[in-house]
Amino acid sequence: MMLQEAVNVGEMVLHHTADACSIDVYKWAWHIPGCHLNYPIDATLAPTKHVVFLFIAATLVFLTLWTAARSIAKTKTGHAPKGFAGAVEGLVLWVRNDIAIANIGHGGARFAPLIITLFFFILYGNLLGLLPHGSSPTGNLAVTAALAILVFLVIEIAGFIKLGPKGYLATIFPHFPGLHGPGAVAMAIFMSPIEVLGKLVKPFALAVRLFGNMTAGHFVILSLFGIVFLFGHLGVWSWGIGIGTALLVVGIMGLELIVALLQAYVFALLSSVFIGLMQHEH
Repeated sequence: MMLQEAVNVGEMVLHHTADACSIDVYKWAWHIPGCHLNYPIDATLAPTKHVVFLFIAATLVFLTLWTAARSIAKTKTGHAPKGFAGAVEGLVLWVRNDIAIANIGHGGARFAPLIITLFFFILYGNLLGLLPHGSSPTGNLAVTAALAILVFLVIEIAGFIKLGPKGYLATIFPHFPGLHGPGAVAMAIFMSPIEVLGKLVKPFALAVRLFGNMTAGHFVILSLFGIVFLFGHLGVWSWGIGIGTALLVVGIMGLELIVALLQAYVFALLSSVFIGLMQHEH
């Protein structure tokens, strides 16, 4: 009973998933200089645990693509790159051709660097949370919202440039074939709030989907670990519970690896689809 009372599973789960001012590694803790969690003002500017891992993810993206590019540049003409460079090149070409260009359509190559960057950044952000004592910046709604707002601005600004003022206004005040005169004007005005809401729902869906999936996975894993502490007072039975829980957690961790890749793919895919819908509104 003493063990059960000493361990607060809910506090343990929140401690490992919420933002913090320190990074704990076993019994060692590094307090982040200048860190504040006085929401909403201080935390928007001060470095926190999620901000540190945010920069780690960005650095890993740069090193991955830079290292692969240097290796490919040294590859002899007519020969395919091997090893790490070959794997990264294949992944980049897959994102560029099968996600960005395939879903954006004509002119999609211009947006391919953005989609590739989003894919690798989200992938690394997801995977960092699966490391021991790591943290997933994509499990922070502020991070996913910032990514979604970036995509939203690209969709709307690029759409305005491509369609022009008249064509862009048509995405807010749609024209319905067969309607003319006052009826067409009334229907366009009536539908405009729905069209504006549709524009806002897209980034909201991107942000909440990524945040929810990454947070839910960590909650499940940590909650299962909590079972070991809750039933640790059962003597010999606690061994069976511990082994069974450990095997289940290993399986879920394997599933989380797939989810990390899948969520990066879904975010990049939907971003490409939304950009393509605006670029080819007609």
